[in-house]
Amino acid sequence: MKTAKRDFLRLIDLEAGEILTVLDHAKAMKNQRASGARRHPLEGRSVALIFEKPSTRTRVSFEVGVYELGGHPVVLSSRDMQLGRGESIEDTARTLSGYVHAIVIRTFGHDRVEALARAARVPVINALTDEHHPCQILADLLTVRESHGRIEGLRYAWVGDGNNVARSWVEAAARLGFELTLASPEGYELPPSELPSNARTVRDPREAVEGADVVITDVWASMGQEDEAERRRKAFAGYLVDPALMAHASRNAVVLHCLPAHRGEEINAVYLDGPASVVWSEAENRLHTQKALLEHLMR
Repeated sequence: MKTAKRDFLRLIDLEAGEILTVLDHAKAMKNQRASGARRHPLEGRSVALIFEKPSTRTRVSFEVGVYELGGHPVVLSSRDMQLGRGESIEDTARTLSGYVHAIVIRTFGHDRVEALARAARVPVINALTDEHHPCQILADLLTVRESHGRIEGLRYAWVGDGNNVARSWVEAAARLGFELTLASPEGYELPPSELPSNARTVRDPREAVEGADVVITDVWASMGQEDEAERRRKAFAGYLVDPALMAHASRNAVVLHCLPAHRGEEINAVYLDGPASVVWSEAENRLHTQKALLEHLMR
């Protein structure tokens, strides 16, 4: 009997047990890759990768991931498609569903990925929208597990804008039950209605980081907010993740950043380039967690 298709549009589209299963499989696949072993569970299948926003890590990790799983990645930008000339997202979904076995999309409003998923007959994966970035959080969680040996029982702190990455971290806290404190300037925080009981927002980043095992940050002006950059720099002054702020964190705390980063703005270079940095492992883990996710949704 044919099973219903599964989409991954937000982190809460996976149950807690499924998240942990994907992370277990991602780690196993990472080890297999390092040993030279190869598996091809997507042999004979194709995956459309739609990029309405520019991308480095997301595009390369998904394209390489599909290839390493034995599938064929079909990379498309808006300028390559009738989508860029006014064809509806629904018609695009219906058409692609007859050609490929899954669709990955990096786009603007979250309503676009929701509309695509409703019309598609194949699994749809959100590679980023303005409201959510769930694939990034899977990679972050794997990085935390590698650095601390576990995800549960740790304290997490977000320092910066209440953006799409922060929102997906809130959903991770809701699913997995860990403590999350977000520090954002007034006017840049996530709405209180979005926060579960184990997440809260404060103004002082030192309060958020106090005793934290994992400190997460991101750029202050995301893609499409370039005209707000100067105003945001003023609003976020004091939200730099540097040694002075990290002195309030736990002794073995790690810093996560989804990249690209602005050294000296939201993060000090020591946490990107220093020997204790986990940011480059975090970036690599996009490949392994997305491979595991693709196999989980397409099996």
